[in-house]
Amino acid sequence: MRFEVAERLRTERNLRGMTLRTLAGRAGVSIATASATEAGETVSLETYARIATALGLRPEFVLVDPKRRHDRPRPAEDPVHAAMGDAEAAHVRRPGCQVALDEPYQHYQFAGRADLVAWDLEQRALMHLENRTRFPNLQEAFGSYNAKRAYLPGVLAQRLGLRGGWRSVTHAMVVLWSSEVLHVVRLREASFRAVCPDPPDAFAAWWAGEPRESGIASTLVIFDPLEGLRATRRRFVGLDDVRSIRPRYAGYADAAHAVA
Repeated sequence: MRFEVAERLRTERNLRGMTLRTLAGRAGVSIATASATEAGETVSLETYARIATALGLRPEFVLVDPKRRHDRPRPAEDPVHAAMGDAEAAHVRRPGCQVALDEPYQHYQFAGRADLVAWDLEQRALMHLENRTRFPNLQEAFGSYNAKRAYLPGVLAQRLGLRGGWRSVTHAMVVLWSSEVLHVVRLREASFRAVCPDPPDAFAAWWAGEPRESGIASTLVIFDPLEGLRATRRRFVGLDDVRSIRPRYAGYADAAHAVA
């Protein structure tokens, strides 16, 4: 619940062109508290109410009988996540290169699905992309990504009969170019650098149709699922640019509307 509330508050603040400092002042809370609330951290109901009121919103809370959870509507398909995968698959697919979306794999008792994998058997090159439109739970996101980094290349090499394994492996956490995602990345930049320490060069090489000949890379890519309005507009940037770039989308809802 708190992540949904955090997303709504952050989106409403951005739509109003309000800074965190201004919001905190109007709500009567510290800037640190306002920032923690937007990051999805646990705060008091009073804090939620203060910030919502400062944004001109009316806070409402719904109590649900846990015995009737099956009556809840299932979440709809994530259209932005689908658009990211479609854009990536369309761009990297070429003669000699195979692309798979939502690829299942299993390593002993561990099973999962990879958002996108692309491989070139002749070059013995593999790319794995983990697409993220939001970060409701950063620890889970890192855990999922790290498990695929550890197990996916070996499982795919064995499945494809590639003796000797891959010469080149590129792992990339590809995140939506939105205000809410940039906020999380900036707030936890050290954590993202620990998990994705490499520049986006290996991803850029795949994007250009020329995978690197050797080496293993793990990188963060900030991605726009829609084609740029101008030929010079960049489709993606790396972690080193996160402090200087402006968001392309105010939040998830804005991106969903754009790709619809």
